Amino acid sequence: MHNPIAQNIFDFLKKYEPFNFLTVEELFEVCEKSKIHYFEKNQILFQINEKTHDSFYVVQNGEIVLNITSDKDDVLIDKCDAGDIIGLRPFFAKNNYLMTAKAREESFLISIPIETFKPFVENNQNVLHFLLESFASNTRNPHDKIHKGKLISENFIKDDHSSEIAYYQPIEYPTVAFTARASNTVKNVAQKMVELKIGSVIVEKGKMPIGIVTDKDLSSKIATGLFSIDAEIKEIMSNPVITVAEHLSVAEAQIMMLKNNVGHLCVTKDGTIHSEIKGVISEHDIIVAQANNPGVLLKQAKRASKSLELKLVRDKVKNLIQQSLEKNIPLNHIASIVGEINIAITRRTIELSIEKMNTPPPTQFAWLHIGSQGRKEQLLNTDQDSALIFEDVPDNKYDEVKNYFIDLADKTTKTLQKLGFEFCLNETMANNAKYCKSYTEWKKQYNLWINAPEEHNAILNSIFFDFDFVYGQESLIEKLSVGIYDNINDNELFFAYLGSDMVKSPPPLGFFKQFLVENNGEHKDTFNIKSRAITPLVDAARILILQKNIKNINNTYLRYLKLAELEPQNQDLFEGCAEAFLLLSLFRTEDGLKNNSNGNYLNLNTLSKFDKAKLKNSFYPIERIQEIIKTRFQLTYFS
Repeated sequence: MHNPIAQNIFDFLKKYEPFNFLTVEELFEVCEKSKIHYFEKNQILFQINEKTHDSFYVVQNGEIVLNITSDKDDVLIDKCDAGDIIGLRPFFAKNNYLMTAKAREESFLISIPIETFKPFVENNQNVLHFLLESFASNTRNPHDKIHKGKLISENFIKDDHSSEIAYYQPIEYPTVAFTARASNTVKNVAQKMVELKIGSVIVEKGKMPIGIVTDKDLSSKIATGLFSIDAEIKEIMSNPVITVAEHLSVAEAQIMMLKNNVGHLCVTKDGTIHSEIKGVISEHDIIVAQANNPGVLLKQAKRASKSLELKLVRDKVKNLIQQSLEKNIPLNHIASIVGEINIAITRRTIELSIEKMNTPPPTQFAWLHIGSQGRKEQLLNTDQDSALIFEDVPDNKYDEVKNYFIDLADKTTKTLQKLGFEFCLNETMANNAKYCKSYTEWKKQYNLWINAPEEHNAILNSIFFDFDFVYGQESLIEKLSVGIYDNINDNELFFAYLGSDMVKSPPPLGFFKQFLVENNGEHKDTFNIKSRAITPLVDAARILILQKNIKNINNTYLRYLKLAELEPQNQDLFEGCAEAFLLLSLFRTEDGLKNNSNGNYLNLNTLSKFDKAKLKNSFYPIERIQEIIKTRFQLTYFS
């Protein structure tokens, strides 16, 4: 290759999918038609509603951010760096860009003409599938181990913005359409619609759509006597039928219906009336998609006027989790969304409980989620873990004030139990006098746990160092947190006992690499994935992040990513722990959804050989991270 710019592009692209699916000659051809562009910081590549370009882009150097606008604010959707693809929309959709792409720093982008690349998409299944997965999941690289299917940054899920994200996700619809021929009678078609409980029929010729008949046509044209029940269906059908391509988003489907004043869209292979029918999207499908999107659920929780309405929101969360898993949305992203919905439900429950009290709160207070709820890792119907802090009050008012908040917490926890959040078996809830205290009493409690760990290490290694603000006066939590981190800083005894408790859990595999299953009891011969595999990773992330004095990162996955950033020499291990945690949590979540349980105990006999191998592979980082804990905290005398 004599063109130095093309050679530069070739040397870069050959390392990344989907370009490594091309032959050398094919990639040379692409590179010769491609260009390199320099973008200054904050320079716009394309904007929302801008007409799509004739090229798509690959980040060669720098960082590009993707935003949408919600309530006049720019909402971060994703960050793209070297090797990430931007601007695939022209391949699969004819309308304008739905996001804004802007350089976050000085960046170099490679532009690849769509007409040049299109033949390789059409003739290479690997390339086609990669781009389809990328476009359908809104991710720049669906095969990325860490960010597969990633839709937004981990710190993004706040307020109602998640509804914006769901709005741009592919809509689910029946992929089997009931069809009829133009010569079929209205009577036969109507009988079939009633029998199958469907609202539309596509009239086809050679598997391609030529019209549509809906229940509205039957009522307006047949019930009124305009046409006979024995008429041919072609006499009452609407044509041409409005067709769309596969992988349509909720937003696009709704826009198409409004634009064309129709209630049904026919999905075809290439989006035109000249290709094979693939399904039908109805207004009902859009309503269902909107009903289960996170933003709608958050709004419903915030506006609920009684516990029954909150129960309906809680019941929909299970469907949200299931649908998100089916769309390959990363588990950590799902957990973040569900965590925010659970917080919204709890907040509204507290507000409703306050309304039931005879008097308003006597002083400022804060409600905390602790444990898995505090880490935003609670996806299944596990128990409540909470605590309550109230402002310091005079000694002669202490008992009265504390009793008020215990009563408030009792009302709240009982309502949450009715909503599906079971009571904690250890009574680690805000209605327990042990966990409903003033700020000063909580400060004393943490000092005791930290400075006398040998007496309290069972508590230390469980849930009280993973807390998240839910409701009330957040400054109380912030003040308490500062005191905790000051107290544990360089506290060798604290970390020694915390670490010794963590490394007591043996690796999940025995000497001969067999699963260590339960020997007796209700769960005999099952594998306790929570205590044997997930908890050691959770505990290790906690102690390591506490030792670094890093505040406000409670989530296990995010803790490991932060540790990987802080310790490049251990980056592979920490990223391996992050991936292992997500995979183990996925096994647990899928089993819990399938069996309507907490997912703690896996029946290994139901797993395929491949799944067992994946499970075993995820155990390897556990032993390595435990060795780091032993060495770093000098646990020879404790373990």
